[in-house]
Amino acid sequence: MRKKTLVLALATLALGIAGPACAADEPTPRIIISGEGEATAAPDMAMISLTVLREAATAREALDANSKAMGDVLGAMKAFGIAEKDLQTSGFSIQPRYVYPDSNKNETFNPKIVGYAVVNTLGVRVRDLSKVGEVLDQSVTLGVNEGGNVTFVKDDASASLEEARKKAVENAIAKAKTITSTAGVDIGRILEMSEQNYQPGPMPMMRAEMAMAKSADSASVPIATGENSYRVTVNVTFEIKQ
Repeated sequence: MRKKTLVLALATLALGIAGPACAADEPTPRIIISGEGEATAAPDMAMISLTVLREAATAREALDANSKAMGDVLGAMKAFGIAEKDLQTSGFSIQPRYVYPDSNKNETFNPKIVGYAVVNTLGVRVRDLSKVGEVLDQSVTLGVNEGGNVTFVKDDASASLEEARKKAVENAIAKAKTITSTAGVDIGRILEMSEQNYQPGPMPMMRAEMAMAKSADSASVPIATGENSYRVTVNVTFEIKQ
């Protein structure tokens, strides 16, 4: 009798423990909302890519011609007041130029090297935007014949991103309140949050090249800096109160 009573007591205790555990495993009602925020700011710095391409019969001649032109460009950048830290070589290559057999004439000889091309690319940060047009114009005069890509950025975009971030969270909360109130429930605590931010990209290369082409008819390249837009998206998971 005692053994039977003990078994019943243990079974009852096991059920008492398992009951709350099962309840705890039930998923929390929730809603996932995306919020968007945007802030704009005028740029205060331009990033320019300037490339010198020189071709010659020998690699030595091509390199000498390229080095002379890039040396002049570097000297001009420093004369504009651009600091050493804002000048950085971003690419350099020496490539042979080939002439290939004419397949229409059934020629079978191997490709021949007919010359060499040397390419040197300089990345420049221009912190005085009033000098951007003049920098582009002078660089072309001194021998830059490729590139010209321009990106207008804000050196410290943290304040703009912070503003966009706040707007994104406010937008997510407003959306959640609208949806839950329409459904007849309330939002509870925030269970999870994540963020994505988007910063402005570079100005298209075509526009930069067109601007550089105008330098022959003007004192400096016409440049419009405009405004940059910073966007933040947040994904917020809210608990639903029922």
